[in-house]
Amino acid sequence: MPKRVDSTDLMAGHTEIEIDHGGAIYRLRLTSLGKLLLTK
Repeated sequence: MPKRVDSTDLMAGHTEIEIDHGGAIYRLRLTSLGKLLLTK
């Protein structure tokens, strides 16, 4: 079973976070409609 993380814990009150994955930076953003958007 994969590890599950609650999005509110992950975002910690922010609307955007950066994720470093092998030297590449990804942005995880909470949209105005409450959806999550991951971009490189």
